[in-house]
Amino acid sequence: QADPGKQWYQRRVRGRGKKAKKTVTKYVLDCTHPAEDSILDPADFVTFLNSRVKVAGKTNNLGNSIMITKEKNCVNLSADIPLSKRYLKYLTKKYLKKQNLRDWLRVVSNSKNSFELRYFQVDNEETEE
Repeated sequence: QADPGKQWYQRRVRGRGKKAKKTVTKYVLDCTHPAEDSILDPADFVTFLNSRVKVAGKTNNLGNSIMITKEKNCVNLSADIPLSKRYLKYLTKKYLKKQNLRDWLRVVSNSKNSFELRYFQVDNEETEE
């Protein structure tokens, strides 16, 4: 068993009822290239995210904790709760697969908190013998 005096000291050191700051994480999904070619509709992507993002293990449970908006050809997502960038990439890939765009588009990170949808580089210079 632990020493009761030591437990008291540990509680004392941690601080008295100090609340952690709410960190707002913001992510940007840039859909400019496919949207300009009218391959992908950002508004449809926003509705997909609204229906698929899970909060506390449940879909359609966004509330005020996660805000998903569309600005021009970009989708902005801001979350008060912890939301991983990897999960957002997973959902983006899932949407691309559903729309049969996974063979032409890839999800690339272009900064710490943003993704970009890019076309695969296809070499058309095939040499025929």
